Amino acid sequence: MSMLQKMFLAVALTSGIATAASAAATNEPAGIEMAKPMSSAEIYQLYNQNSWMWKAGAGYFSAKARRFTAWSRENGSPSFGMGRWFVTESGKLCFNADWHAKTGTAMAITCFSHRKKGGLIYQKREPDGQWYVFKSRRTQATDEFAKLRHGDYVRSQLGRIETSVSETK
Repeated sequence: MSMLQKMFLAVALTSGIATAASAAATNEPAGIEMAKPMSSAEIYQLYNQNSWMWKAGAGYFSAKARRFTAWSRENGSPSFGMGRWFVTESGKLCFNADWHAKTGTAMAITCFSHRKKGGLIYQKREPDGQWYVFKSRRTQATDEFAKLRHGDYVRSQLGRIETSVSETK
């Protein structure tokens, strides 16, 4: 697999994460210019020991060695990611993972910036996503924040996805 193919695979595998939330926002939300980057401690508290439930998969942010695991069936294609997650002082959550699919394996680093103003949390996928409300003052069912669940919701599907990907290589 060429480097270009690997890069395309990595982008394709991670493109579904928060796509719905960022696609819904075409302009910056009101108040974003006054929002401040969240601290690394605040971001750690948001994601630590939580699973982020996606449209066709999930990612888990383990406290142990900051391990990141994920699975996806984006566009019906099974894939899984394994790596580490980290937070930055500038308000970013990032995960660095090797993503495995039927077509091969590729490494990808995916980052999301976070800003806070009062009870509102804004998020955007880096480097070129759109800002959107991640968490409303009163959490709404449609908030991306509502897709964070305490515990590991990845492990139960990960083995099946790994087997599915391995059998077809």
